Amino acid sequence: MDDDLKSIRRSLVLLSVLAVFVVAYFARELVLPVMLGALIALTLSPANRALQRIGMSAGIGAALLMTGATLAIALAVFFASGTISEWTSDAPAIAKQLRQKLSGVNEALEVVKKASKDIEEMAGDTSDISQPVVVQPPTLLNSAVTIAASTLTTIGVALILALFLLASGDLFYRKLIAAFTSLGDKKRALSTVYDIERQVSVYLLTITLINAALGLSVTLALWALGLEYAYVWGIVAFLLNYLPVLGGIIGTLLVAAYAIVTFDSLSYALLAPLTYQVLTSSEAQFVTPYIVGRRMELNIVAVFLTVVLWGWLWGIAGAIVAVPFLLVFKVVCDHVESLKTFGTFLSPTDQSTGVANNS
Repeated sequence: MDDDLKSIRRSLVLLSVLAVFVVAYFARELVLPVMLGALIALTLSPANRALQRIGMSAGIGAALLMTGATLAIALAVFFASGTISEWTSDAPAIAKQLRQKLSGVNEALEVVKKASKDIEEMAGDTSDISQPVVVQPPTLLNSAVTIAASTLTTIGVALILALFLLASGDLFYRKLIAAFTSLGDKKRALSTVYDIERQVSVYLLTITLINAALGLSVTLALWALGLEYAYVWGIVAFLLNYLPVLGGIIGTLLVAAYAIVTFDSLSYALLAPLTYQVLTSSEAQFVTPYIVGRRMELNIVAVFLTVVLWGWLWGIAGAIVAVPFLLVFKVVCDHVESLKTFGTFLSPTDQSTGVANNS
């Protein structure tokens, strides 16, 4: 009988997990702004609490913090939007110049493509194959406008939600504590919430400072090479670095394309993406592990799998929020007895075996 109950319980847990992912996939437009708003509120909660200790109300502190965050986003959009909009509208001309600069490479690719087509024709007769219907995709400008509008809407909803959460002060904490009956459960719940707040806020604030330093380094390096709009690439580096692993690759490819179009010499143009890649790789391999690794006790395999999973579910936005989400789940596992097995798996290898990490 007990074995049957355990099997039923495991099945219900599995079905619940699958249901969560199904809801997350189909309700992305609703869930993503809520998650972003909660993460922003968690990040700024320590700062808002510090303002309250000096006599400022939670509402005023929240308004000041969110005004600062909104101004920072607005300044980034202001400085980069004009240039990016111009690049988007000139995308066909830029692509044409890029093809001309890479004509030698294109000729080699055309030879390979022709050989592949000849092999396909030899494999079977294609005379009876009907002509496919070609559907014209939306223009690049229309796609960019749609993506920009969706992104701004998501950010706007997230900022408003974060404002309300911060302005409420400790209201939701008190409600959470009131939901438990025993004193031990109340203490455990409060400890869990504060631990989540501490780890998420420290991680996101630290990553933001590292990304800002990287963006400044990229700006100065590309400006020294003579690349136009170096500050825009600094902003791009700052934003893309929130995307683990893939952010540096995407940024390097974008810088390479623009540098090839901008500079006359192909060999000199390759210095720009090489510099960008060196800076982002150095940050990823040395700076972030040294600074964040001392605070974020997570298994690198679990981090990678989480980024892949949420990237598959939500695209770039999912990959960005994957690590903070994993941090929250790890803290909950550490404080709930029945989930400590998962918490042990998510911990670094030496901690899972009980050996302290002294590095």
